[in-house]
Amino acid sequence: PFPPPWYLKSQVAAGGRGKAGGIVRIEGPQDLEAAAARLFALAIAGKKPPFLRLEPAAAIEREMYLSLAVSRARRSLALTAGRRGGMDVERDAGGSHILIQDLRLPGGPSAAQTRSAFFHLGLPYPAWPDFQALVKNLYAALTGQGLLLAEINPLVLTTDGTLLALDGKAELDDNAVALLPGADHLAVPEEVDPVEALARERGLSLIKLSGFVGLLANGAGLAMATMDRLNFSGFPAANFLDVGGAADAAGLDAALSILFDDPAVQVICINLFGGILSCEKVALALARVLDGRPPKKPIVARLAGNGAAEGLGVLHGLALDGLAVVPDMDAAMAALAGVCRQVEPAVRPGEAVAPQGSPRTGGTLRAAASRRPLAGPGRDGLPPLVPKDVAAGVRPMRIMIQGITGKTARLHAGLMAAYGAANAGQVVCGVTPFRGGQNVDGVPVYDSVRQALADHEVDISVIFVPAAHAPDAILEAALAGVPRVACITEGIPQLAMLTTLSDMAGSPTLLIGPNTPGIIVPGRFKAGIMPVDPFTPGPVAIFSRSGTLTYEAAARLSAAGIGQAAAVGMGGDPFTGLGFLELAEAVRDDPAVNAVLILGEIGGDAEERLAEYALATAYPKPVAVCVAGVSAPPGRRLGHAGAILENASGAAEKFASLRRAGFTVCADLADVAPAMARLLAGHRVL
Repeated sequence: PFPPPWYLKSQVAAGGRGKAGGIVRIEGPQDLEAAAARLFALAIAGKKPPFLRLEPAAAIEREMYLSLAVSRARRSLALTAGRRGGMDVERDAGGSHILIQDLRLPGGPSAAQTRSAFFHLGLPYPAWPDFQALVKNLYAALTGQGLLLAEINPLVLTTDGTLLALDGKAELDDNAVALLPGADHLAVPEEVDPVEALARERGLSLIKLSGFVGLLANGAGLAMATMDRLNFSGFPAANFLDVGGAADAAGLDAALSILFDDPAVQVICINLFGGILSCEKVALALARVLDGRPPKKPIVARLAGNGAAEGLGVLHGLALDGLAVVPDMDAAMAALAGVCRQVEPAVRPGEAVAPQGSPRTGGTLRAAASRRPLAGPGRDGLPPLVPKDVAAGVRPMRIMIQGITGKTARLHAGLMAAYGAANAGQVVCGVTPFRGGQNVDGVPVYDSVRQALADHEVDISVIFVPAAHAPDAILEAALAGVPRVACITEGIPQLAMLTTLSDMAGSPTLLIGPNTPGIIVPGRFKAGIMPVDPFTPGPVAIFSRSGTLTYEAAARLSAAGIGQAAAVGMGGDPFTGLGFLELAEAVRDDPAVNAVLILGEIGGDAEERLAEYALATAYPKPVAVCVAGVSAPPGRRLGHAGAILENASGAAEKFASLRRAGFTVCADLADVAPAMARLLAGHRVL
């Protein structure tokens, strides 16, 4: 349909096609077949193209760069214009050739910002109408199709003065796509790994990796930590599989059938921590799945937490060949060594460091660390993380549940009330629109938050609302003046959450989450979904991105005689309310807290921001940190929307910043209790 010369492009879902040789110029039909054969055989980022695209060559005067992106580092929607485009655009990052503008939400690019980008690029005036329309359409595509990135690279000015989008890339937000009607057409079946596709059909979160040990865990954080332990022990993981709350017979059957049928999997490692869900129930479900028969592939199963002893007893009682039942991960590694080969372990990006209380001195905060306001709970007009009279035991914590008529919310409202009745918390009311006047297990239900506050004093609202409506529920609570909000909901689109945080700017409401297990003050109250068994009162504050890691770390501390002053899940999403920095600052002067434990994950800079802030302000309390997911391949998102290693050096940079701050870095969950005992001993409190 168009004459040569042409360009033939490899169609793979990966960046760097040009550098990898995935784009070639074709002078005529005689060269097309051979060039196509070369491109079909060329793997880019481990992928061979299912399709090739043929385009007419353009007469190019200039190449430029243009994108709209949801930026985690900037906590904004950013419009970026670069005077140079093509393969080396990354080289200009931070230089004068690049203009990055943070956009106001939900309005998008203003006319002035669009003009600024236009004049920065130095385009001829007649190109303005087309450029303005292009930016407008990019924004419409990003917001309307659930995108995290809409990029044109290069955007070219042709010799006849026409703007042409020569190449483009879009990144989808899985959470947004899940809420879009008819979004299935966006998926290209040829680009999806068949094992991952099968897992998605069965409601499981599975990501293929390059090893040979099938990994099955409950909770994204625990799955990441298990992956690290396997990779650093010479038993590389073949997958990342989080069954989450689906650790029943149906969920385990689906997960195991996928791993049994995957030819890359030689042996299966199951790592489950019982929280609300008992390990005994999981073991009984696994027994039903196995049905008295040896597993198709060897299984090493580790159970810990709630009901672990009973669960281990159930599995031991099966007495099946090929099923090794172990109490801890050290024993799991030994069992794996008995049934499969051990290879050269992966190299850790940072060795465990115990600086023995090395003093912190003041430093300088980098711009990225200080971009967010450093207002913290208990100061700058914000309420404290926990009301002082509640912490002192003078009165109970007053809890409201948004979405209380839902099944999950009702279950956890009862658990919160039961723990509070024995200690110092109470569920005083609930809110579900159009269900006002009802009663859920003795708790009155209101149509709106304002109606509920007219009859009740509330210290915190816990949100159990579907992802499509959770941002609105957060704003409703904040606008009504609720001092604290814990949003349990997962799956909120990133742009929706970013917009919500923008709307909350200047609000005195403390937001925990979303995708958080909530907050617990052992012996006082819990507001959220945390199990209570792992926790005991004591001097350590736990701040975490993962629920399951929080529970296991607390259980290990409690078993070592080290109690907890509080545990808060900041949430595993890229955009959350209180981060590690604000949470640590909330307990800076709290006499009940003598040490802080940070349970981090790959992705983002929350840990680095805390480290730099601690160094710059001479943070007075000892801090230990354990980071999960550091052995992940770059570019793969693991369970939590925020858990993605952006580049190969990201984990090493994170560990370097932690060392500079004098934090104790724990290589594994098993190191947490001993490290904390040393820190508390140095602090003269245990």
